[in-house]
Amino acid sequence: MRHFAFLDDGLADRLFHRLPEEFHRSSERDLLAVALGATLYSPATRPTIEQDLATAAHRGVVCSVLCLEDAIADSDVEYAEKNLVHQLAGVFSSGSMRPLIFVRVREPGQIERLVAGLGPLASGLDGIVVPKFTASTGRPFLDAVDAASKHLEHRMWVMPVIESPEVIRLESRVESLVGIRDTLAGHDAEVLAVRIGATDLSSVLGLRRHPDITVYDVAPIASVIGDIVNMLGRRDGSGYVVTGPVWEHFDNRERIFKPQLRETPFTAHAVRVLRRSLISKGLDGLMKEVALDQANGLLGKTVIHPSHVPAVHALSVVTHEDYVDALDIVQASTGGGVSASRYRNKMNEASPHLNWANATMLRARAFGVADEDVTFVDFLEASVNL
Repeated sequence: MRHFAFLDDGLADRLFHRLPEEFHRSSERDLLAVALGATLYSPATRPTIEQDLATAAHRGVVCSVLCLEDAIADSDVEYAEKNLVHQLAGVFSSGSMRPLIFVRVREPGQIERLVAGLGPLASGLDGIVVPKFTASTGRPFLDAVDAASKHLEHRMWVMPVIESPEVIRLESRVESLVGIRDTLAGHDAEVLAVRIGATDLSSVLGLRRHPDITVYDVAPIASVIGDIVNMLGRRDGSGYVVTGPVWEHFDNRERIFKPQLRETPFTAHAVRVLRRSLISKGLDGLMKEVALDQANGLLGKTVIHPSHVPAVHALSVVTHEDYVDALDIVQASTGGGVSASRYRNKMNEASPHLNWANATMLRARAFGVADEDVTFVDFLEASVNL
């Protein structure tokens, strides 16, 4: 797999200073976690999962989650399990192009039933998403994944979702996050990334954000995100990639606030129609939230609609300015000190900026580096009509 692989060679050479690297399901964890990008969630009851996954891969999706938990009704669980086995058997036996495939389960026994139902084809599964992860509820899931990996002789990744009431409640938050951190540390080799369930966290307080505002405008949820990143996303070797919470809107016909995309970048590229299209679909709110995700240390995004994918991935490409700054900081890290950016608009300090620089270089491997004078608008324009 490679991000933006759908671009023809000529266009890719024009857009990229450095092309994204190829990666695969067995790539090093850090690269694979950063490369997840827009992770597309779908209910396991869909009768067209096999075709959906092929279409998603064509549109640039590299990670998908098929949900057996909140996305389906309790009465549909038995059907969803059977449908998922049937659909995935077709996917894995066909050998056709597909994204990474994770299954979000609601109880540990589903992991064993899924593996048993698929038989040898279960080795095609890439991992399990564990909902409402806490120190007490998470262990049985981790044990079930470990047992499945040993049975299949293939490592299945785990992505825990932090979304339980214990985390949103201030009086229990720190103890809960410490317990989660310690529990995950015992299974460190299997944890690919940590996901944030903003919808479940919001539900504890009876909240739901409007598409005109971001999750960071909802103060109780923003504070939880900050604490999750602080506890589980540290850049000292003990943390994980933490992904951005779900964007659950795919239309925004009734607006309260002004559009959140400036006209200038689109005017300069003579693509005002693209800007109007993004605004009409409410994707300007998504793009603002992705930018704030990155500013707060989150990478990637949970999405529910294919139209979200180009926006997330276009904003994931490292700008040429950030790349040359990161490169200079990494190269100067042994000696320390401070120097002016080659863009002549900021100072780069070798020691305090080093963790940022290393993270930026890793994202450059996954999503590439834009050429000079190439912006996110160019990548959006090249992607939206897929």
